Amino acid sequence: KMRRRIMKIIFCRHAEPDYEHDSITDKGKIEAELLARRLCRIDIDEIYVSPLGRARRTAEYTLEKTGKTAETFKWLREFDGKVKENGEIKGCWDKLPEYWTAQDEYYSADKWLTTPLMKSGTAKREYEFVCNGIDKFLAEHGYKRNGRYYDVTNSNHKTIVFFCHFGVECAILSRIFGVSPMPLWHNFVALPSSVTTIVSEERVKGKAQFRCMEFGDTSHLYAAGEEPSFAARFCECFEDNTRHD
Repeated sequence: KMRRRIMKIIFCRHAEPDYEHDSITDKGKIEAELLARRLCRIDIDEIYVSPLGRARRTAEYTLEKTGKTAETFKWLREFDGKVKENGEIKGCWDKLPEYWTAQDEYYSADKWLTTPLMKSGTAKREYEFVCNGIDKFLAEHGYKRNGRYYDVTNSNHKTIVFFCHFGVECAILSRIFGVSPMPLWHNFVALPSSVTTIVSEERVKGKAQFRCMEFGDTSHLYAAGEEPSFAARFCECFEDNTRHD
């Protein structure tokens, strides 16, 4: 087992979901097992999990292999911001490209929540809930937010694992990196059981930022000959007999 002198946060998206039962599919169980084999080779200090069943079920495989326990954070649940669109209540973070790319505000960390659509529902409240959660967590681990970087109050070299969801993962990363989550939600994709890793850098004593070393990595699936799930993706070409909405 290797240990590096940095703080490392590993985001694990839940395995292939069974949304109807808030669990994982039979394929998801294979993915969760392969993910656990990958994670048990890492010297993990702490594990945290979303309260939702699909994330908890995925985490069980790693907890069993490592003998560790996990603490549940409500702010790790799937991002639940809602908006009112054409008289209907919908999720705020899955919008067609011709809509959101036409508005510069959606590329701004400070302005994306100021659009009429985002102000029509709970997007701001839910985003602040997630931001407050990760800010408090990092502060408790020695990294206190100061504008768009972090004051280091207590350097640590822990490896943290979060079992959560794609939407909230992007919301958390947007907060840490000081960017809008909209391009992350729409231009990136983290497939089921994928691994995203960020690490701290303290180039100047007492001041840190975090950098992404990998996003949505599924090498544990490829190594075992397991095809990644299509969940979270849409059709590559419109004529494809795959997911359009």
